[in-house]
Amino acid sequence: MTVKFTEASKDKRALEEGEAFTPRFDANGLVTAVVTDAADGMLLMVAHMNAEALALTIETGIAHYWSRSRGSLWKKGETSGNFQHVVEMRTDCDQDAVWLRVKVSGHDATCHTGRRSCFYRTVGQKDGVATLGTDGSAPLFDADAIYRKKP
Repeated sequence: MTVKFTEASKDKRALEEGEAFTPRFDANGLVTAVVTDAADGMLLMVAHMNAEALALTIETGIAHYWSRSRGSLWKKGETSGNFQHVVEMRTDCDQDAVWLRVKVSGHDATCHTGRRSCFYRTVGQKDGVATLGTDGSAPLFDADAIYRKKP
């Protein structure tokens, strides 16, 4: 069975208060997906989903996304083993973004750098110039070994 979405309602009240999930995809056919850890609420990543990724996520309970850089569908964890099992999915008031609360299997890492969260970099400034630092988190697995391109 494939989950299908009806066209987003033009009726604001139906969109904001109705029972129909009618995601509002942007001009590129995507909705933003905010992903947090279901247990402690840590922000893990922000990604995008097209209709197929969103439907597969609902159907399987495993997060799927659309990679804008690769132009392809991707099942999170398929290469690394760090699958995101969806505990709860919510949508915002105008249905153009989703929030996934997930439990990560494997190394409990979400980022392709091997870290738990993609948000390990801190933004600051020194002498009026924007700088980047780190929150001190270390990789939980060897990302080079997992993602090394095979000949």
